[in-house]
Amino acid sequence: MAAQQRPVLIAGPTASGKSALALALAERGGVVINADAFQVYACWRVLSARPEARDLARAPHRLYGHVACDRGYSVGDWLRDVRVALDDAARAGLRPIVVGGTGLYFHALTAGLAAIPPIPPEIRALARSMPLAELRAGLDPETAARIDLDNPVRVQRAWEVFAATGRGLVRWQAETGPPVVAPESAERILLDVEKDTLNINIERRFAAMLEHGAIDEVRSFTQWSQQSAQVIGAKEIRQYLLGETSRESATAAAVTATRQFAKRQRTWFRSRMTGWRRIIVPDQGLTSIS
Repeated sequence: MAAQQRPVLIAGPTASGKSALALALAERGGVVINADAFQVYACWRVLSARPEARDLARAPHRLYGHVACDRGYSVGDWLRDVRVALDDAARAGLRPIVVGGTGLYFHALTAGLAAIPPIPPEIRALARSMPLAELRAGLDPETAARIDLDNPVRVQRAWEVFAATGRGLVRWQAETGPPVVAPESAERILLDVEKDTLNINIERRFAAMLEHGAIDEVRSFTQWSQQSAQVIGAKEIRQYLLGETSRESATAAAVTATRQFAKRQRTWFRSRMTGWRRIIVPDQGLTSIS
């Protein structure tokens, strides 16, 4: 790739300002490509914090809201889609700016992905019906020791692979193909935020989500057995809509869940992205960084 088209990869925890930085860079001749596992879903514009219409008008965006909410969507699915997005960017002469908080997407992009066989629909349906504790208990020990056991999507995927193939996810991942983007060919940026500042950002953002339609999104959502239902905040708002809790309690629970998720993200990024350029986000944001 020509120097001016060198890809930019921007990772960081939720509410760290990744999208603002990506948009600022894309306005100089780039395209923003999503690397967030829930922003791919059509039904979650507000709760997943997808870019708003005014942002979409400022620069081209790809892989946002393109997946139906009754579909599963794996790392392999995203890798297939991002290949197309990168090829399209190259043909258009646009700099690809891949941004998101799903560390596994970036790992697959820069380190390759194992060719795991497709999961039979009946195994996937069974996994969706099982409680998290039962899924954890059904993992092979090697995989259970390596993955985030508090991440239901990750645990379900690992259980499905083991049930369908008889081999643990970790064993499959040891047999990876070549990366789509070689690490040395990209500008790799890892955003980080001081804990107290990040917690304030999370609280303010969820309050804004409630004001801008998150409750209506959950009210109209019907795919509660699907992977898409795992978006943070949906379960808590649903409990409020069902009369099981107050709006205040639902808000507090969703904010707590988001903070816990951000903590897991930061831990994963720090342990797995040691070669990335780490930037501490100032209180005023990152839109001025080039």
